[in-house]
Amino acid sequence: MDELQPDKTAAWEYGGFWMRFWAYLLDLLVIAGINGILIKPIFRLFDLSLDASGIFTPINITTAVVFYVYFILMTKFFGQTLGKMVFGLKVVPLNDRELSWTTVIFREWIGRYISATFQILYVIAAFTPKKQALHDLFAETTVIHERSNTMKPAYE
Repeated sequence: MDELQPDKTAAWEYGGFWMRFWAYLLDLLVIAGINGILIKPIFRLFDLSLDASGIFTPINITTAVVFYVYFILMTKFFGQTLGKMVFGLKVVPLNDRELSWTTVIFREWIGRYISATFQILYVIAAFTPKKQALHDLFAETTVIHERSNTMKPAYE
């Protein structure tokens, strides 16, 4: 069994609102760095406008793609973003053995879009038993402190 899956032999400490908040802020800094180091120079190189006066401008669409691709790829391949890595948090599914593409895309794209649109919904994580935000509830995932599990010995 995968070492980071909830089961009867492991006691997980769920990642609460504040730890997740700080990890998310760090992720936003990483994304801002990616946009500043890669995206904006490419736009300047090709003489594309950096004016973000509308919602569907090329720069807004590109930075939104970077935002969602960052969260989708990091969560799928590592189970955590850089912010979660720093704070020792990890996304785990409640039902499956691993995070499937469907689960990750649903959680990180659709669920996060809804949560980002109505930011107050992130606060739900402070009040649910498994510290699940709205996008976790939709995708049947939760966030745990990856270094807090206590496993029973295999020989018991």
